[in-house]
Amino acid sequence: MTTADLRIRAEPGSFRDPANRVFHLGDQVLRGLGPQAAADWRSLAASDFFAALLAEGKVCGTTAVDPTTLPDTGWTTVLRHERIPFVSHPYEWSFGMLRDAALLHLEILRRALEAGFTVKDGSAYNLQWRGATPVFIDIGSFAPLVEGEPWAGYRQFCQTLLYPLLLQAHLGVDFQPWLRARVDGIEPDQLRPLFRGVRRLLPGVPTHVHLHGAMQARHATASSSAVTAQLRDAGYSRQLALATVRRLTRLVRRLDRRVDGGHWVDYQRTCGYSARDRTAKESFVAAAATGGTARLALDLGANDGRYARIVARHADQVVAVEQDPAVVDTLYRALRAQGDRRILPLVMDLADPSPGGGWAGVERAGFAARTHADLVLALAVVHHLAIGRNVPLPEVVDQLVRYVRPGGRLVVEFVHPRDPMALRLFANKPAGIFPDYRRDEFARLLAARCRIERQQDLPSGTRTLYQAVVGG
Repeated sequence: MTTADLRIRAEPGSFRDPANRVFHLGDQVLRGLGPQAAADWRSLAASDFFAALLAEGKVCGTTAVDPTTLPDTGWTTVLRHERIPFVSHPYEWSFGMLRDAALLHLEILRRALEAGFTVKDGSAYNLQWRGATPVFIDIGSFAPLVEGEPWAGYRQFCQTLLYPLLLQAHLGVDFQPWLRARVDGIEPDQLRPLFRGVRRLLPGVPTHVHLHGAMQARHATASSSAVTAQLRDAGYSRQLALATVRRLTRLVRRLDRRVDGGHWVDYQRTCGYSARDRTAKESFVAAAATGGTARLALDLGANDGRYARIVARHADQVVAVEQDPAVVDTLYRALRAQGDRRILPLVMDLADPSPGGGWAGVERAGFAARTHADLVLALAVVHHLAIGRNVPLPEVVDQLVRYVRPGGRLVVEFVHPRDPMALRLFANKPAGIFPDYRRDEFARLLAARCRIERQQDLPSGTRTLYQAVVGG
């Protein structure tokens, strides 16, 4: 480990709660707690409900460590958390993922309330994934319950979890672009115009969109303490809070994705691969994956996850990226049903990957900044970017290489210009617009950036697979 690896780095997305802050030290994930947060932690650590959540894997593994682990920072207590294999953002999740994350958040809040605690926040960013299993990571959000105080995280929960689900379930509108546009989520005033007329009566809309928006406007100039006092005087109690959580849980469970399929749902059946091509491709990928255990593997354009599953036999974590939200949701539901903890499916357009967002553009790191994989698959991707999206071929190769850590492997497929799928893309472009889209040019570009270990033409004769080492 280098000296740079041992520098303490503050997590850019953890500054919003001044009572505690997350840091990275090498591979360690550490959380510094101030005096009040430290007292809350001692109460939490002694509770039965939190011990049960830890044992069930529903909250991230957490232990107290020597405070000097974070030197010269002045924190009262320091915690060490398990490292999540790959950090993702809610606008990269499918509908089923967001719904399951919301249900876990509500379950944790319910169990906290029953035990005399609460969860101060309600943000979707407080959840991450072990493969297809959600896990709650914001341990600093737990605090002893003050009787009569409302759930402070309700607004965040609506804006980053409930509203995106309502948008998709009731209107069939993909929520990902909405969440990507605003790190704080969707405001009720943005949804209210979409739910007028008979839509006002759709499940969850009257209370959590219209009434919530009206109450928010009514109390816009009031302090949070004044609102809390009003609720306490009105008889707000833990039992009422629990009843609200149970109603929210029933609502979220009933919501489902309105769109049944996407453009790429039947890709494996309609892409034109022969059985011989598919078998050869699977063998090539399997051989590349067995070259050593990958801590992180990336499958770009994963579709139904066929090749991600092959790689997962030899990797700690596989991130399976696919553009179509419906395809990702289908893959997620299959993985979730299987209890898979190695494959994380994400929604992303590779020609427009997630940028940095939030405060200073770094609060939520961009996809490229999070991705330093030991093995990257880019199968049937290059032609879609170079022809379909007009990305210059050298830049396509450059970007694929950047996803691989030095010494890691890139497995990439080049679809020849005469391949039926390439011809279909060329048909929508002016003649002669891509003169450099050739196999020999692609091989030259790849060899200039990597060491090509092996290559193989598929039996169809119109596709070539390459295995290359980056920086080797």
